[in-house]
Amino acid sequence: MALRPVRMAKVGLLGLKEDEERILTVLHDLRVAQVEPLSPDAMAELGPERGPETLRQVGDETLRFRGLLSALPAGHAGPPRRFDSIAEILAAAKTVPIDSEVGELKREDDRLATDEKATAGQAQLLERLSFYPDRLEFLDARSFHAFYGESTPEDYTTFASALSAEHDVQLLVGPPGESVRFLVLLPPGGVDTLSRLSQTRGVHLSAVPRLSGTVAEELAALRTRAAEVAQRRGEIAARLIAISQEWYPLVSAVAEALEIENRKAEVVTKLGASRAAFALEAWVPERDIARLEAVVERESGNRTFFYRVPTSEEPPTLMSNPRGVRRFEFFVRFYSLPQSTEWDPTLVFAIAFPIFFGFMLSDWGYGLVILLISLWMIAGFPAARYLPKFGRNFVKMIMGPKGMQQLAYALLPGCAIAIGLGLYSNEFFGYPLLTVLFHYAGPSLDKSVPTYLLFAGFVGLGMVVLGFVMGALKEYFHHHPRGVVAKSGGVLFAFGVAFFGLAVIHRATSVSADPLIVVWYACLAVGLAMLLFGEGLQMGLMGLIEVVSHILSYTRLVGILLASAILALVINTIGGGLVLGGTVVGIVAGLVIIVIGQSFNVIIGVFEPGIQGARLIFVEYFSKFYTGNGKVFRPFGSPRTHTVSPLEAPGALPAGPIVRTPGE
Repeated sequence: MALRPVRMAKVGLLGLKEDEERILTVLHDLRVAQVEPLSPDAMAELGPERGPETLRQVGDETLRFRGLLSALPAGHAGPPRRFDSIAEILAAAKTVPIDSEVGELKREDDRLATDEKATAGQAQLLERLSFYPDRLEFLDARSFHAFYGESTPEDYTTFASALSAEHDVQLLVGPPGESVRFLVLLPPGGVDTLSRLSQTRGVHLSAVPRLSGTVAEELAALRTRAAEVAQRRGEIAARLIAISQEWYPLVSAVAEALEIENRKAEVVTKLGASRAAFALEAWVPERDIARLEAVVERESGNRTFFYRVPTSEEPPTLMSNPRGVRRFEFFVRFYSLPQSTEWDPTLVFAIAFPIFFGFMLSDWGYGLVILLISLWMIAGFPAARYLPKFGRNFVKMIMGPKGMQQLAYALLPGCAIAIGLGLYSNEFFGYPLLTVLFHYAGPSLDKSVPTYLLFAGFVGLGMVVLGFVMGALKEYFHHHPRGVVAKSGGVLFAFGVAFFGLAVIHRATSVSADPLIVVWYACLAVGLAMLLFGEGLQMGLMGLIEVVSHILSYTRLVGILLASAILALVINTIGGGLVLGGTVVGIVAGLVIIVIGQSFNVIIGVFEPGIQGARLIFVEYFSKFYTGNGKVFRPFGSPRTHTVSPLEAPGALPAGPIVRTPGE
């Protein structure tokens, strides 16, 4: 379990120009080094690296193969290919002769697609214009313009009266129906007025196409044209598939190799070089330095000098958590990425958040519904097209698909806890279902509130104390002794406040009633003194208020639990009473109240425990030690799919963790 980001170090590398390409391949394929611009001290001894003469050719070929990949249907790539040098890649690129044919086919297909769309639009318009009996060429004249319109009967009435008052127009109305279809003929000078009226009256207008035959004749011609276009597009698609089957394996491999060389070219601009040597600097995880050095020395024949660069810069951050805990990195990144030299709070978040969420929900009916919704989100929202459009847009407005999936994974353990606590407390959508089925009563909610409040208070004490402990350790590692004193004082004061509060509740504030009261008085006094010494008078007094408020803030766990349970009880009481009343209207109204009310409570059951659970961690826990604003570690490199690394040989790439980059 990682409580801190991966420790980073800045390293430098000095090598011969003839080994530069191979060393960059090592850096790319190991994916453990974030290459940085060379430091001014090193650059003073060298000049900027210009890169090989082949970079322009690589750029041109990259654009060419991107175009080929976008035009060719994806096919079977075959076994990955190996290219040992840029020269081999460029030579392989020259053996691909399909540019001219693929380009011509793609351009023709684009023209046909535009034609197909225009034909379909004209055909749809003519179908709506079927009430016009004469030839369409009669509507194509210089003295007037013709437009097809459609609107509701109410909008048409106001539109027609307003238009006829402005200009000498002719209106031909189609057969009656749910909407009014009509033709408008008017002089050229009235077009602006017509456009303004159509927008203000809710009328949709389209220019009548310039055709010569009747509607039926032109529809038949358009359908024939559409069939011809579809047939030709099918022939083009078949030919592109045939080309892809023959050439896609090579095209995809060369394209990937060229993209890798382009990434190397971007890195080259950060290097320094002389006529015979080059130098680079990079951030590398401590755990990977020995591995990187071993591979670099082997691939360069021990002709490379590998060294550490002393620096006071803030390193980039690479979080390293187990797979289950890694799901909660989403929340930490959403708040702020930790700095490389501070604590990674993901593990504590992964433990605390599901407990808070499940406790605030504590209903196995709601927990089961949210669990099923979470599984649906993880599966990618199958059949979401059947949902109302408003619901789909609302979900997209809140978060993207990737974020929704990460959120769903994080809710799974919380739902499991909610189901377990709900079974224990006999809460099923606020109804004691287990009593009806198995005669299990469960604990009474009103009698459990004091116990729940005590639990919430101790949870608050534990989280606040843990935050102060983490803060004290951070201050110690950063050599801030007064900060250590202040955070340690916060721990003592938190214990003093909590247990003195319990003593007050039990009316045991004297030594005779409770001998331990001396300890709590001492914790309050010593903690107060340490806070004031470490933070100063103003900040120390604010810290005292913060300790008390943050511990009490955790009682919202009980507040949200009670609010959800009481709302469910109200819904069931009102809706159930109407259903049991026996009248048809009462039964329908009761069912509507139950369904809508419980659905609303499910939504609240996602947002309130989720938001408040995260807030308790972000504010009451993070504030004791967390700085954030870390820089993401972005190692140079990318995964290979269609190519094999030229370093692929026994022992060439020793086993080790591949660095995960955000979104990978």
